Amino acid sequence: MQKKWIALLAGLLIGSAAAAADNPQVSIKTNLGEIIVELDQEKAPISSANFLAYVKSGFYKDTIFHRVINGFMVQGGGYTADLKSKQPLRPDIKSEEKNGLSNLAYTISMARHDSPNSANSQWFINVVDNIGLDYPNMKGHGYAVFGKVIQGKETVDKIKVLLVDDKPGFQNIPVHPVVIKSATVLKKRIVPPEPPAPPPPPPVVEPAPAQEPAPVQEPTPVPQQEPVK
Repeated sequence: MQKKWIALLAGLLIGSAAAAADNPQVSIKTNLGEIIVELDQEKAPISSANFLAYVKSGFYKDTIFHRVINGFMVQGGGYTADLKSKQPLRPDIKSEEKNGLSNLAYTISMARHDSPNSANSQWFINVVDNIGLDYPNMKGHGYAVFGKVIQGKETVDKIKVLLVDDKPGFQNIPVHPVVIKSATVLKKRIVPPEPPAPPPPPPVVEPAPAQEPAPVQEPTPVPQQEPVK
């Protein structure tokens, strides 16, 4: 029986690794650097397929990050540098807010309107852990995560601290535009570096044995002097 469980566990691990190896990776090149995201086709098949369709069509070329809020997220995928809206190429998609993926720092999620099933071309990258965006924290709904940044976090960090301003119809828009020069599916997958191992715990130091307090010394008696006659 134990051998069967071990074989089953091994099969699940191999299947999970194979699924991860098949996940597409997308390079988003901006005027501030490159961001590479890996999509999670297993847990977010609808969102991943939608994003890939926009990437392969060239839709994101010359679009901008039009909403940047440090301590929250950076959003793109819908406007050109002259702030013209791009008409979505595809119908709105069904929300995958219940897929179990959390809006943690450097994950990528679908942007949407108030309706949970209103996402199309726009997306955002979380720059902090935004678990308040997870299902069902947003009025019984949530924002669907469909991938994560595996390279180029420093580019995201450059974007999130940019000086922003408000313009008619826009809030928190960078003063100096962050332009997406290209978004392409990588033909050769990259292997993200393993996170550094945690430092070893400090050695256990045995406490020194408690010392007995020094005995109270009696003052040396001084012989009483005889009065001088």
